[in-house]
Amino acid sequence: MGVVEGSDGVKRRGCSCTKDDFLPEESFKSWGNYGKALSEIPTRLKDRVLTRSQDMTELNEIRARSAHEMKKTLTWWDLMWFGIGAVIGAGIFVLTGLQAKEVAGPAVVLSYVVSGVSAMLSVFCYTEFAVEIPVAGGSFAYLRVELGDFMAFIAAGNILLEYVIGGAAVARSWTSYFATLCNHQPEDFRIVATHLKEDYNQLDPIAVVVIAIICILAVFSTKGSSRFNYVASIIHVIVILFIIIAGLCKADTKNYTDFAPKGVRGIFKASAVLFFAYIGFDAVSTMAEETKNPGRDIPIGLVGSMAITTLAYCLLSITLCLMQNYTQIDKNAPFSVAFQAVGWDWAKYIVAAGALKGMTTVLLVSAVGQARYLTHIARTHMMPPWLAHVNSRTGTPVNATIVMMVATAIVALFTDLGILSNLLSISTLFIFMLVAVGLLVRRYYVSDVTTPKDRNKLIACLTLIIGSSIATATYWGLSENGWIGYVITVPIWFVATFALWAFVPQARAPKLWGVPLVPWLPSASIAINIFLLGSIDKASFERFGIWTAVLMVYYFFFGLHASYDTAKEGVKVIEEGTQYKKVEEGGVTPSVDSTNP
Repeated sequence: MGVVEGSDGVKRRGCSCTKDDFLPEESFKSWGNYGKALSEIPTRLKDRVLTRSQDMTELNEIRARSAHEMKKTLTWWDLMWFGIGAVIGAGIFVLTGLQAKEVAGPAVVLSYVVSGVSAMLSVFCYTEFAVEIPVAGGSFAYLRVELGDFMAFIAAGNILLEYVIGGAAVARSWTSYFATLCNHQPEDFRIVATHLKEDYNQLDPIAVVVIAIICILAVFSTKGSSRFNYVASIIHVIVILFIIIAGLCKADTKNYTDFAPKGVRGIFKASAVLFFAYIGFDAVSTMAEETKNPGRDIPIGLVGSMAITTLAYCLLSITLCLMQNYTQIDKNAPFSVAFQAVGWDWAKYIVAAGALKGMTTVLLVSAVGQARYLTHIARTHMMPPWLAHVNSRTGTPVNATIVMMVATAIVALFTDLGILSNLLSISTLFIFMLVAVGLLVRRYYVSDVTTPKDRNKLIACLTLIIGSSIATATYWGLSENGWIGYVITVPIWFVATFALWAFVPQARAPKLWGVPLVPWLPSASIAINIFLLGSIDKASFERFGIWTAVLMVYYFFFGLHASYDTAKEGVKVIEEGTQYKKVEEGGVTPSVDSTNP
């Protein structure tokens, strides 16, 4: 099936593999057109930086580009178990042992508290957006509406990186626990390729097989995936209760003697990495398009699952460090080995089975969520529109699901867990920070409502909030024991947030569900996310910089021109003088080139 012209003038694609399914835009029709497009990069970039989408545009025109609707089959019960299934397993069974052993010691529980508070603040921001813009694009769609097309693309690239790396990390840990269940060492089922670089030379074919099976299930049915998820998650919760009760029976308080071996810095450094443990909830927000009653179901599902998850993480990390001295914790399969160390060899099989169930649901929810992100990104043509196709029979984005899972499998085959987790945390924290900024922009700025004076106040306050947060994080990263810098940066953050609360009127009230204590909670989310970024190692930032550079190359040569052409296809002449309506803006503006500031 090729390109089909819809009644609204927007091209919709089927599942064929012709050039028009990947590069159908005018800029790619000929080499001459492409050369002209490249020469117009500054003009086009300015247009994409300044152009903001609208709620109704995302809900109608953009969603219609998938040709078929996703089926609305999910309730708050599905979303809550999706949230629990997505989150519990990734962090507690993958990274707790590593961070307790090498970074935070028993104080890893405080690291989970810090990460949990930050994640809950982000959950509030995501929930308000998901209720009012219930589309598959998640944070990508939210940022298109509030921060513009270009910032949404930067977020999109990091969203995709987040999911690929997150899935790969969990898949590799699945292999470690499977080895334990089979009475082998965690590394026994990996193949060592001596000619490859260290950290990339332990090949994991089992992880690839697991990812392939998950892909098939995710493609088949969203509701079927949901049923499998909450049955597996219920069993998983029972196993977690067993770990806590049985583990505390073997607790030794002497293991808590050296509670924080690396002090406060170790706690925050671990919390930055353990933020990885909470990333699953943003996958739940991508399911808003398939939710029967978003206004009721999304808040219950997201907030409820995050509260349960944070409590479970804290209890499990306390149990682990009471069972075994942190220096003896196994970083690959910590709970299984801990039970073995206290003489309960039989319990390690229950733990390993529970961990496998947990990580299987994490992979499943990740597969469902990442495909919906990619689908909505492809609807804007920032990625090839072939990826936006929704299968008419299953109601799922088959193409996007397969592509993302293939990428995840390739990374999982080669890459070490430590590299994956640090790079993942940078992408996650960056996106959550942007969503919090977008929430403040949503509340305080509306075109033709906010006065220029109030807009300038908003820009000044946001600049100070972000700037002071970056300064605090930088000072934390560079100074081992100093405190003078915090006396300057923290009050600036407080004054900027207070000024936004006291002197800038809110331009929009939430329709169904809103973040409480605005602007304080979103501003705190910005500050905490940026602060945690300051605790991540230099090598991870270098990899992050390389990835961002790759994104920019792709954007300037392909994504910019594809999304620009698609936006201009949506320009419709209205028979009212010389005014035009831009689909990407969802409203009437004086000229084709004018955009929302």
